[in-house]
Amino acid sequence: MAERTYQQEVKEAAIHRLRAMQKELPPFLDDFFVYCLNIYSPRTPLAYSYDLKLFFTYLLENHPAFQEKTMQTIEACDLDQVEAEDIDRFVAWLSLYTRPDEKNPDKQITYTNNNNGKLRKLSSVRSLYKYLYKRKKVKANPAAIADAPKIHDKPVVRMEVNEMCDFLDAVETGAQLTKQQKAFHEKTKLRDLAITTLLLGTGMRVSECVGINIKDLDFTQNAVRVTRKGGDESMIYFGQEVASALQNYLAERKKHPDDTEPALFLSLQGKRIGVRSVQLLVKKYAQTSVKLKKITPHKLRSTFGTNLYQDTGDIYLVAASLGHEDVNTTTKHYAAIEEYQKQKAAQNVHLRQQEAEHESVKTSI
Repeated sequence: MAERTYQQEVKEAAIHRLRAMQKELPPFLDDFFVYCLNIYSPRTPLAYSYDLKLFFTYLLENHPAFQEKTMQTIEACDLDQVEAEDIDRFVAWLSLYTRPDEKNPDKQITYTNNNNGKLRKLSSVRSLYKYLYKRKKVKANPAAIADAPKIHDKPVVRMEVNEMCDFLDAVETGAQLTKQQKAFHEKTKLRDLAITTLLLGTGMRVSECVGINIKDLDFTQNAVRVTRKGGDESMIYFGQEVASALQNYLAERKKHPDDTEPALFLSLQGKRIGVRSVQLLVKKYAQTSVKLKKITPHKLRSTFGTNLYQDTGDIYLVAASLGHEDVNTTTKHYAAIEEYQKQKAAQNVHLRQQEAEHESVKTSI
């Protein structure tokens, strides 16, 4: 029997959650989710399911045409009663709303969304309408003309060289951790150093990192096989500093010969470490070493991309190294660095000094 990969486990878990969510949604959406599963990874329709449940809940509570409806009796044709202005009001409602706590229905929980959160939910509604309109299940597509929240480009947050050193020193020494944290640090420092060094040294996604199995490592080429976001396998190469951190961790890991877990990075329970655990360990060390910046695993990825772009100036190489399918994604993220390089180059132009040198040449002649 073939060994199941981490990516297969994630995919299957997403499908199971999606099927559970479908039971809570209008039955006519089943065909939409079949369509989504045929062209996207399961996590995309799963995200749609949460957003669409919220959209239909809003319609049931606020739209006159849905007052006599329930979640299970809504049909595709009912969406013909929804105008673009109704969708605009839904997006505005997302700014602040309350919902009953699922575990304690008597308690209300307040939710908020920034413009990024609003846009994601609007995108889910647009995807549904686009599908229904294409299949002639609705007469119009009001979601296409609904106003989208304005998204402001965020600057690329990255660590400078001294900050990277401070961060890795914190991982290695456990300096400034609490007494309780230091007790755990003694057990995990080689693992944590291997993870953070690998993320900083390759720019791989945290999901790619936790999905690595021991057999994916190749120290003859200093490379590791990962499964990218779209499902394609790729070889990522790393330097000697990363290799040393990985080898030190593996030497410690091999002290447990009865271990049959194929995953490279393990939790203290001996199971594959999860994405959330890596996010928390990066946050823990960053809070003591890079206090003025909010550092996440994605910021380690940005740091790698920034350094590679500054060293090479090759946006296509950065895109390939980061696993971006579209180089425009890379260009958007690293445009600010190019501006910085232009500014730095402009500062090296000294007009008065050049004029003085020119006068000196004329005098000598």
